[in-house]
Amino acid sequence: MAAVTAAEGGDSFDGDITQGAVTDCVRWQEYVCRLRGIAPPVDDPSWNRTRRLDYHSEFVTLKTPSMERAMAELRVTLLVNNRQSSTARRGLIVSGPPGAGKSTTLTELGRFFELSERRRRPGLEGSMPVLFASVPPTYTPRNLAKVLARFAGIPVHDRMTEHTITNAVCHVMLERGTRLVFIDDVHLLNTRTRPGADTSDQVKTLMERVPATFVLAGVNVEDSPLLTGPRGAQLAARCKLLRTPPLLNGTPEQKKMWHTLLGDMEGALRLDRHRPGTLVRHAAYIHLLTGGVMASLSLLIREAAIRSILDGSLAITKKQLAQVVLDIQATNAARDTRWQRPDS
Repeated sequence: MAAVTAAEGGDSFDGDITQGAVTDCVRWQEYVCRLRGIAPPVDDPSWNRTRRLDYHSEFVTLKTPSMERAMAELRVTLLVNNRQSSTARRGLIVSGPPGAGKSTTLTELGRFFELSERRRRPGLEGSMPVLFASVPPTYTPRNLAKVLARFAGIPVHDRMTEHTITNAVCHVMLERGTRLVFIDDVHLLNTRTRPGADTSDQVKTLMERVPATFVLAGVNVEDSPLLTGPRGAQLAARCKLLRTPPLLNGTPEQKKMWHTLLGDMEGALRLDRHRPGTLVRHAAYIHLLTGGVMASLSLLIREAAIRSILDGSLAITKKQLAQVVLDIQATNAARDTRWQRPDS
């Protein structure tokens, strides 16, 4: 498989899972079961304005080098943990700047693993191979346990204690064969505070009680309080850190990867009058606008495509790209880059 390619080797026509869709097991498994079909060719008569707008709103999921590496590391880590009966099972931490594709990476890892489990062990109705959670903004051990319980479909009422909810979650995870647990937004856990320290201990307790592989993710986790102090040292001793940096466009190899990614995105477009090679031709300009950040790149191409549908041009041009107002992070980075250029 190429370092950068469309997920599943084809154009996803079902769209990415929304952030809310990974908050409960039923919706997650419905998403996993939904086949990713190939979008009809651009000249197919089934394309109309509404369908074209919907398609480019959803668009495709692309596998970056960081995602490929995470998948490879997950495979090995699962094998390392397969017969590990002690409490020191290995884990992964996916870390990077905002918008670099961390949550998308978790979703793709979970989907890949669950489909693999279903092929390997057919007939396991009612199982829950994968569990997702995000650290809640008002984090406490009880609130994190409630998030886990919600995904697992466990009813929680106000009189239930943290201990009761945690026991119920662990019981269901064991009973339903959970082997992979994702916890997002772990950078929020400030272990210098009592709630943060207690919630960090809750994560460690879950890693010890449940025979599953844990994958944590957050913004620049290596610089966050999560890995500081004695608690952080314990976690750091158990987990590998996987960075999801923005894609670069400097060396010939980096340019090749960037061009390949843009080529894959261009191949997924369904715009009648789009000229092939346009995105690659403007690769340096697109990198200047987005900084190689996947979220900014996705927004740029999707919005430019939608603008071309609305104005009837049905083609992405440099002018269309320039009209897109990107997120503040990308806009500030592009402005700084232009300012630093001697010819600006």
